[in-house]
Amino acid sequence: MTVRTPTAVAPAPPGKIGSSIPAQELLAFLDALGTWRDRRKAELDELDQAALQSPDADALSADVVLGMAVWKAVSDRYELILLTWDSGRVGPTETERISTLIWGGLDTGGAGGSLAVSLPEACSLSDALASTLRSKLALDPGDADLAQRLRQLRAQVERIHDQLSTEPAATRNQAIATHHDLDRRVTELTEKAKRGADVGGLIGSLEMDAARTERDLIVGAATRRERAADVARARTLRTDLEAQGTAVRALADRCVAGVTPAPRLGVPDVTALGPVPNTPAELEKYLTRLDAVRRALGQAQSAYGAALERRDELAARLDAYKVKAASVQRTAGTDEDLAELYRRGREVVETEPVDLVRLGALVAAYQTYLDTSVAASGGTT
Repeated sequence: MTVRTPTAVAPAPPGKIGSSIPAQELLAFLDALGTWRDRRKAELDELDQAALQSPDADALSADVVLGMAVWKAVSDRYELILLTWDSGRVGPTETERISTLIWGGLDTGGAGGSLAVSLPEACSLSDALASTLRSKLALDPGDADLAQRLRQLRAQVERIHDQLSTEPAATRNQAIATHHDLDRRVTELTEKAKRGADVGGLIGSLEMDAARTERDLIVGAATRRERAADVARARTLRTDLEAQGTAVRALADRCVAGVTPAPRLGVPDVTALGPVPNTPAELEKYLTRLDAVRRALGQAQSAYGAALERRDELAARLDAYKVKAASVQRTAGTDEDLAELYRRGREVVETEPVDLVRLGALVAAYQTYLDTSVAASGGTT
């Protein structure tokens, strides 16, 4: 079977994150990216139809779904860039923002989960996925001739070489060996083609191997970045919660010593969770536990803080009612009673732990007595 749509190849991205990209470079990139987006969508649609008719449809579905998800993420980001571009009405601020949109992370959520990659990485990943699907489906690349396929393979091997620097020490030697093997095979096929040999039966497997290698390198690099970001986030959150926990424990001690009844909430110690792990599964559990500690600290802070605020509020109300009593007309003979209520209230306030129930009752009694006295005298409160 022949796929009529030519294989799309993502354009080289301009600039770098945070830089102000010249408008002419942006215009050329956006034109090329728009063409790539349209061709890739048509190509994916045809590959999807071919996959549905294949005996291996179930095995191919994951690659098709991921390919569509990556294309959608690129397309959505392209639309955001176009909005920011605003038909070329941009200045340094807008071009820097566009640079961030190009080189910053975008979420390629799909059936296999989400993966944060940059726009250029997503385009390369899309190229690799399309190439893999073509090879698995044994499809002719339409009007892309053999020389063009070899040029694309050479460019892909060079991109793989650029990815090697991001590989960790544990896997770098294997990645280098894989790259050398791909480079050797591309060189051998190119030389054979120049001598007139028929390499059509060999190029498909090489395209599949190169696409798989590039895809794995991109996904691996993105996964490591996400993991590093999660580790950094966990460490930062742990430090914040350690400081917050110390402060909340001091607040709890002050509350228990200062008022009764006081809340009896436990204040968790984040250090009991141990150091931040590095493995993905353990890190996910650790972040969940950190969130539980954060919520528990927030509840404890609110409860203990509210109890102390209640004490201060009642003390302030008692003083305010005393000031009010001195400024309004009341029935005769109430001075001594109000003074006694105030004295008892202040006695409770100045005795730790402050009995909130008793203080509340005395403040309410003072208010009621004052209001009744004022009303009986014909005054207003």
